[in-house]
Parts: sequence; structure tokens; C-alpha cells
Amino acid sequence: MSFFKSDLIRAELAEISVLQEEIYSNIFRFPQMSDNEKLYHIGLLEKLLSKQRVMYTRIQLTDSDEIREIKEHMKQSAAMMGLPENFDINVIFNNMEQHIVKMKSHLTN
Repeated sequence: MSFFKSDLIRAELAEISVLQEEIYSNIFRFPQMSDNEKLYHIGLLEKLLSKQRVMYTRIQLTDSDEIREIKEHMKQSAAMMGLPENFDINVIFNNMEQHIVKMKSHLTN
């Protein structure tokens, strides 16, 4: 079965898409949000990051022609952003997670 024909993968990708849309639609309002709205928005960011990390791991553990093409595209995209060829995307996930923790901490202190 194709990776993207899996019901589980399709459901996860749909949820990632919904989260991205909600986050992006409110991103420019963030400075004007109340603290509770900001915490909700940050919670969405946490959930999105977690789902993206799991999806990335699934992609890394899958070996098919379809996934090899996606991996190559990801490498090319990373290179266009100036990242080295063998850059570990988990570094980006970790940095984003630390940034979210700081944002949350700033609001709750």
C-alpha cells in the first residue's frame, strides 16, 4: 500500500493541514491576542509540531520510491534554505520546541 493511501497517514495529514490553517490565519493577530488566546495559539503550535515530528519520523522509517522522492525534495528544500546537505531536521524541531517553551513561560510568569 502506498504510504499516502493509508487511512492513518491521510487522517494525520488532514489534521496537520487544519492546524496549519488555523495557526496561519491568526498569526498576525498574535500581538493583539489576550494571554488566554495566546496560550491557546501556542497550544496549537505544540500540537502541530508534535504531529509534524511524528510524520517526519514515519517518513524517515519508510523506504519506497514514493518516499525516496519526498526525502529528496526535503533535502533540496533544506539546501535552498541554506542548510547543509546532511542537516538533521530534528534540530529544527528541537529549536522550535524550545522557542514554544519560552513563549509559554513568558505568558505564565
